[in-house]
Amino acid sequence: MITIEKITHNNQQALELPNEPFELFGKLIVTRLNDIWDYYEVSTKHETMIFPDENYQLDIINKKGYALGAFDDNKCVGLAIFENTWNKYLYLSDLKVASSHRRKNIATMLLNTAIKISTEHDISGLYTIAQDNNLSANRFYLRYGFSIGGLNTKNYHFTNQKGKYDIYYYLEF
Repeated sequence: MITIEKITHNNQQALELPNEPFELFGKLIVTRLNDIWDYYEVSTKHETMIFPDENYQLDIINKKGYALGAFDDNKCVGLAIFENTWNKYLYLSDLKVASSHRRKNIATMLLNTAIKISTEHDISGLYTIAQDNNLSANRFYLRYGFSIGGLNTKNYHFTNQKGKYDIYYYLEF
C-alpha cells in the first residue's frame, strides 16, 4: 500500500530518490489566439532522457516550502517538491516517480495531498513547468486538470537544449 508523507528529518532519505530515464516520443505544440491557449501533439523520434540528480537538502526545502514522499513499505517511490510563492500559488518544482511504480497513480496521490495541505494554508492553486518535448508530463498535467497559462520559448536558447520550450501549467482550487 502506498502512503504519502511530508518529508521530515525522520524520513529525509527520501530526498535521495534518484532520477531515472523516461521516454520522449512527442511534443506538445502550444498556440495562443485571442487570449485562448490551445495545443496539439506531434510525434517525434523516440529517445530516452534523464535529468541530473538534484542533491536536495531538507533545511533549504523547508525554508522555501515542503516536500512530500510516496512510500511503498517504507521505501520512497515518489517525490514532490513545493515552493511557496507571493501569489497564492504553490510552485511544484519537482515531481518524480520511480520507474518501478509509474502508472500507479502515485503522482496523482502526491498532488492530491498537496492540494489538501494547500487549502488548509490559504493557497489557491498550484503551478508547474514542463518541457514541450516531455509529452508524458504534459499529458499528465492536462489530464489532472491543469490549464496552460504560459509559454517560454527562450529558456534554452543558449544551452545544448536549444529549441525546447517551457510550458507553464496552472491549477486553481
